[in-house]
Amino acid sequence: MEAERAKLLRAARRLVIKVGTATVTGAEGDLCLERVEPIVRSIAALMKAGRQVVLVSSGAVGLGRGWLGLHRSRLDDLVTKQACAAVGQSLLMDAYKNLFAKWDVKIAQVLLTEEDFTNWRRYSNLQHTMEKLIGFGVLPIVNENDTVSTAELESAVPESRTPAFSDNDRLAALVMSGLEADALVLLTNVDGLLRQESGNGGSAKVISLVDEITPELKALGAGPSASGRGGMRTKLEAAEIAMNCGGTAVIANGNSPDTLDRVFAGENIGTAFLPAKRMRGKRRWIAYAANVHGRVVVDAGAHRAITQGKASLLASGIVRVENRFASMDVVSIVDSEGREFARGIANCTSEEAEKFSGKKSSRGRDAAPAPVLVTRDNIVLLQKS
Repeated sequence: MEAERAKLLRAARRLVIKVGTATVTGAEGDLCLERVEPIVRSIAALMKAGRQVVLVSSGAVGLGRGWLGLHRSRLDDLVTKQACAAVGQSLLMDAYKNLFAKWDVKIAQVLLTEEDFTNWRRYSNLQHTMEKLIGFGVLPIVNENDTVSTAELESAVPESRTPAFSDNDRLAALVMSGLEADALVLLTNVDGLLRQESGNGGSAKVISLVDEITPELKALGAGPSASGRGGMRTKLEAAEIAMNCGGTAVIANGNSPDTLDRVFAGENIGTAFLPAKRMRGKRRWIAYAANVHGRVVVDAGAHRAITQGKASLLASGIVRVENRFASMDVVSIVDSEGREFARGIANCTSEEAEKFSGKKSSRGRDAAPAPVLVTRDNIVLLQKS
């Protein structure tokens, strides 16, 4: 598998590279040139070699804090964080413009909100714009628009929906998915996914290769880092998206100046995640980018028909509707024990679905048949974890 890893990364043509706040900013809230300049140089070299690159960069809030003299203060309120983002985003892009100009690389700022992914039309428009930028030979630099969007800055999300992203790790994975990129590299301040070695004085060892993300691997992910908002847990989630979209993901240390060079030379550095399957087009959007607004519990027959018979979901197979949804919303489909096994685009509202649900059905022989809540083409089975 090490040979496969090297082959995939050497051959990867379209790349998404994400750098975190801990890599971009220094202790005083300024841009850390010592870490950022080598990354810029490596990206420029990759582009010169004919590879297409998208950079997802955190750091706006951190730079804004430093510029406003708040880097030693705790940012507890959302509005202050948004103000820091507004100040810091211009500083971040100005720094990138000057650094990339030394290598004759033109850049473009792409600020995104959750709705740019959850709305299918906006998602398609984003894809077209990014494709055009890449075609012009421009480096798109992506960040969440924290000044107007609170999805990444807030910790709490209403239980009635699942957010498209709440950190730049997942944002980078969604960008990779939308562009059908070959590789996703998440640069952080550790050497990769670590496992404690009980027989070696408790030291941690990098897991170099992953072909399946198991619950045990997920348990190794820690919480958010001190300066960032993600942590290893969100990087594992991003890597899983990349794998399920047919791409290769790598978590590696962005503090080393030659990390990107070594990754795409196929060297054994960081933790690599091998492709699992390729989910295409709208099915990727349903599985990962769309907001999940509703939740329906289905009976055993409907579960079996969807998972084994590749059937559509009839409203008569619904046991109950747990959250309200509108027609064309993405709904979560769960079994009788509450385990989500699929998602799909609803053809009708939750109220209409309840009228025909198996629990409430008392239809006569001549009554209208139960409608199809989700057609097979709009159902995505989720990988078991």
